[in-house]
Amino acid sequence: MNGSLVLVTGATGYVGGRLVPRLLERGYRVRCLVRDRSRLRDRRWAGDVDVVEGDALDYKTLHVALTDVDIAYYLIHSLASAEDFASTDRAAAHNFGRAVAEQGARRIIYLGGIEPKGSRQSRHLQSRVETGRYLAESGVPVTEFRAAVIVGSGSLSFELIRYLTERVPLMICPKWVKTPTQPIAIRTVLEYLLAALETPESVGRVIEIGGDDILTYEQMFRIYARIRGLRRPIIPVPVLTPRLSSLWVGLITPLSTRIARPLIEGLDNDVVVTDDSARTLFDIKPLTYEQAVRRALRRFDEDQVETSWHGAYSSSVRTNGELEKLVVREGMIREVRQRVMQANAQDAFGVIRSLGGQNGWLYANTLWKLRGLLDLLVGGVGLRRGRRSPTEVRVGDVIDFWRVEDVEPDRLLRLRAEMKVPGDAWLQFEVAPIDSNSIRVTQTAFFEPKGLLGIIYWYLLYPIHKVIFRGMMRELARRVQSASGGQSGN
Repeated sequence: MNGSLVLVTGATGYVGGRLVPRLLERGYRVRCLVRDRSRLRDRRWAGDVDVVEGDALDYKTLHVALTDVDIAYYLIHSLASAEDFASTDRAAAHNFGRAVAEQGARRIIYLGGIEPKGSRQSRHLQSRVETGRYLAESGVPVTEFRAAVIVGSGSLSFELIRYLTERVPLMICPKWVKTPTQPIAIRTVLEYLLAALETPESVGRVIEIGGDDILTYEQMFRIYARIRGLRRPIIPVPVLTPRLSSLWVGLITPLSTRIARPLIEGLDNDVVVTDDSARTLFDIKPLTYEQAVRRALRRFDEDQVETSWHGAYSSSVRTNGELEKLVVREGMIREVRQRVMQANAQDAFGVIRSLGGQNGWLYANTLWKLRGLLDLLVGGVGLRRGRRSPTEVRVGDVIDFWRVEDVEPDRLLRLRAEMKVPGDAWLQFEVAPIDSNSIRVTQTAFFEPKGLLGIIYWYLLYPIHKVIFRGMMRELARRVQSASGGQSGN
């Protein structure tokens, strides 16, 4: 089988991004179907794969991706990208199965979710099972793996456990904390996905896969807390609706409320392996939950997180030509603004490097002064320090209640906050040439909250930050335009 052409959908996602390099290591030729090829640009294996742009919702784009393909991995889901994710999943699976059949690929390998036992079934888990059925209706043999909670550095389910345990000192939890599930390490999931290629007996089978433990969510929280050396009392409450739970999770974790609600509905369902065919078909020894957690935390500590779930919370809008995006990922909140300007990098950076001190902060200087006064009142440094030079900056310089952490002339200025905040904060400006007449300026406010207080601080001040940083970006564009004599826009 080595040398066969394998198509991986969802290659920019959590599982697909880890599967691709392992396929390459085993000698398979790999093609990736992505909606935007630029998202693979920085992967170390990007030059070793064939990349085709397309979308499972756009049927005509699938034929090019499936040309000469032997086996196709279907790793697509719409939970994070669509309000009506179930109908989107159905349409995508129907299109893909039909295109695979027409192009003559021999097999589909799909990773879905374990079908819940009992009458209560979440929309999310129902959709995962339904997707498998739509793929099978194509007539192409499908190997469908069904998994519950996937544990690994950056996985959606693991991040839910990690953030709740790390950030909430007293865990008041609804009854779903008593729900049994069978968590599985991402490493074990990948072993099954790879082994299926060389296990003919798995063709046309639905195979439930799980780890070495059956645990409740309460037990998973407690094991995580013990490993991290945290004391986390858990108080279950009899009534806490999925809506209320999702609002709480949306506040504490990087999951948006829209993503959290269907996910939490699924946590109230028993999802454990009832068919041991995985153990008889494959020679794979699953990791325990504790082993999986320790491996994931080691990856975080070593800054070796290979992939992360995408769209934890991401929203972007264009307002009067300005791109705005809020992203929460891996515990870091990023408020990003970009603007294309008809100017040169030197003029733009000249304005940026003059921020602070007597020059002020471009917009709402009264609010900046008020923030400095509040900082002084709580024992911080305030705005009284000013800056060494009104126009020049170097690493280590003080600029009011910031310190210059990094500077690259005409390209980057990064300031680290030294005011009193419940977390770590940075303000960064980047200037990138587009062509001889235009540049792209990116302004990013970073905040890494510490505990629940940090989260509350961020969300209380976010409306004010939004006004200030948006105003800063617009005034920056105006001053750059004035300095260069050009026009700014998008």
